[in-house]
Amino acid sequence: MFSRWTSLGFFPARAELQHLSENNCRYLETMDVSRSSEPACYCYIPHGKIQLKNIWSTIQVKISSSETFEVMSIPEERNCQSSENLAFFKCLFNNIWHLGVSNETTISASLYGEKTCFWVQPMNKAPFTVHTKLNMLDRTLFLLFLTGILLFHFAHNLSRSITFYYSAGVTFGVLATLVFLLLMLKRFIPKVSTFWILMSGCWISSLYFLYTWKEDLKWLWHHCTHYVLGYCLIVGSISFGFCHKHGPLKSEQSMNLLMWTLQFIGLVFIYIGISIPVVAYAVIVTMLCSKILHYPLRVFGYIGRKASRLFTSGKLEVHYLTEEEYREQGEQETLKALEDLRTFCRRPDFPSWVAVVKLQSPQR
Repeated sequence: MFSRWTSLGFFPARAELQHLSENNCRYLETMDVSRSSEPACYCYIPHGKIQLKNIWSTIQVKISSSETFEVMSIPEERNCQSSENLAFFKCLFNNIWHLGVSNETTISASLYGEKTCFWVQPMNKAPFTVHTKLNMLDRTLFLLFLTGILLFHFAHNLSRSITFYYSAGVTFGVLATLVFLLLMLKRFIPKVSTFWILMSGCWISSLYFLYTWKEDLKWLWHHCTHYVLGYCLIVGSISFGFCHKHGPLKSEQSMNLLMWTLQFIGLVFIYIGISIPVVAYAVIVTMLCSKILHYPLRVFGYIGRKASRLFTSGKLEVHYLTEEEYREQGEQETLKALEDLRTFCRRPDFPSWVAVVKLQSPQR
């Protein structure tokens, strides 16, 4: 089902939502089914012990109804200003996150992370059902993890691949059109500070639109297929032309920068793709060590080669032959080789006729 953007007038004030998240929310349990027709707040609080079998497991909360309803996230923090570092951006995102209107939606909650709270507002007080179940293998998490592993491992080859350069450029242009358009107009922006401010805004806007439109992609593909294909064709062609104009990366510094960016994105995918933070950290450390360890190994190999030369004998003395010595050794080796050839030709299994036919001068 698709979602549409509407005003937030159906929801209580932000302060009321925060109060509900602490006192009056209904706490969900695994395999729990709840039915209601009144606006309600729901929370899932992780309380399970860490088990390795749940590396790619999540809690799926499915909300369905015969009529439309709205869902809104409830932040944990009362005030975003009291948050620090990444928690500030997470709180700020929760303040603007709104799933929109639909008659069926699914929310993923982490098994070992922070609690997940949301508010459900049914239209016309239609009854709705909240079903909570454990998804042992979340395909999205597993694909993110696998993509991160491959991206981190093959980052060096991808950063130097012409095919990847054009493919990534076209995909980047289609998914992040605002960022790609700003890069095309970079030379018309005089100040560097202005460019980076605009770049930050374009990135935030692109990510925001990608997240909010993900619920509408199925509806758009089934009902507006020609528009979607036309957009991809036009924007993809422009992106390909822009990439072709500038050409693939040539400097080693640019290639290394792209490689490090791909590796960083791969590590982010690995972290997001594992539901257990401790396991995610262990995998990330292992991946980093696999890339860093070859430098100490090369150093140890170099030291070992240097040390082995200290225990070997001195330089080999080269003795130059005189012309007479060269002639004598040549005659000796020639006679020896001819005698070996005669011995070989006298063997019973030697194909003498085949050898004679292949010779240019058999009599000689």
